[in-house]
Amino acid sequence: QIQLVESGGGLVQAGGSLRLSCVASGRTFGSYAMGWFRQAPGKDREFVAAIRWSAAYADSVKGRFTISRDNAKNTVYLQMNSLKRKDTAVYYCAATILMAIPTMASEYDYWGQGTQVTVSS
Repeated sequence: QIQLVESGGGLVQAGGSLRLSCVASGRTFGSYAMGWFRQAPGKDREFVAAIRWSAAYADSVKGRFTISRDNAKNTVYLQMNSLKRKDTAVYYCAATILMAIPTMASEYDYWGQGTQVTVSS
C-alpha cells in the first residue's frame, strides 16, 4: 500500500506553465503505474496521462503536457505547458499495480488528495 501527496498546483494565466509533483510513500514505487487525472466542477474525473515504462496521454493534452517519473525519488511529475482555461480542475495523482497503462479511474487503487489548478484568461 502506498500514500500519494500532490503539490504544485496554483493560479496561472492562459499560455503559462505549471509542474505538478506527486510523492509516494513506500519502497515499491517502481512497481506501480502512475497516472494523473483531473476533475472540473460538475464533471466526471477524466484521464490526463499515465506512465510505467512508457507514457500515455489524453488527446486534449497531447503536445502540451508531459508525464515523467523519478523512481529514486518516489515521484511522478506532470509538466503542463500552454495551459488553457479548460485545463482548470483539481488534479489527482493515482497508482495501480496493473502491468498495463490504465486510462480509466476505476483501474487505479490509490489516490492523492488532489491539487487545484486554475487557469485565468
